[in-house]
Amino acid sequence: MHAINMSVFCLVHGAFQGTWCWDLLIPYLEAQGHKTIAMDLPIENASATLSQFADAVIQALPKTDDDIVLVGHSMAGTIIPLVAQAVNVRQLVFIAALLPYPGTSTLDQFSHHLDSDTLKSLNYQPKDPRKLEQFHDEPNMYEPASVGKDFSDEAVLKDFFYDDCPLEVTQWAISNSRSQQSLAYIFEPNPLKALPKVERKYIVCTNDRIISSTWSRYAARKRLGVEAIELASGHCPHLSHPGLLASVLTSD
Repeated sequence: MHAINMSVFCLVHGAFQGTWCWDLLIPYLEAQGHKTIAMDLPIENASATLSQFADAVIQALPKTDDDIVLVGHSMAGTIIPLVAQAVNVRQLVFIAALLPYPGTSTLDQFSHHLDSDTLKSLNYQPKDPRKLEQFHDEPNMYEPASVGKDFSDEAVLKDFFYDDCPLEVTQWAISNSRSQQSLAYIFEPNPLKALPKVERKYIVCTNDRIISSTWSRYAARKRLGVEAIELASGHCPHLSHPGLLASVLTSD
């Protein structure tokens, strides 16, 4: 792999996290001469939409022609294509991330893996069930053990988010966890018109206990048209393996 040109890495966090979650990764990127930007998404606002999340990212971007690499972790996979639809970026990077499909919600994509009682408890009523048949052959997006877990619970965060992090990093991360009130990334039909025609990279975390690595490989190939890059990590490599993640981000 060859080093890429100096870039601006715009780092977009996932659920329950914030700007702080990139603190261990940023020094590795900046040591190579890259610039970094991070922002807090308005996740505490229960009514915040995917478009509002995207706007928060757009407002943080530099008003220059710099080479922008837009990096989204987990939930942010539903957001960064919306940003790239509105502004010029060179590359989209998805880390252990959900992938949007225009006009459908994340729940639409995996509802066929849930039982009727669960769907009823979520008050889920698909608008056009025939439209969702295209997802029925897909692997389960989520690791079954993670479905229904309360991620506001510290023990659950430790077991599913930070299971391969050093103890001190786990404690620090949990102490900084934010309240995830907006569930737009699960329930809102994504307003994306089409995936932007820019470079794409998907990093699958092979020890992820939340997002299925089987689904990640499948979706990267089918939806993004790329082979997933494998990283031996849990769900948050920016916290458990920041140096390794930086080497993947900065290589072709």
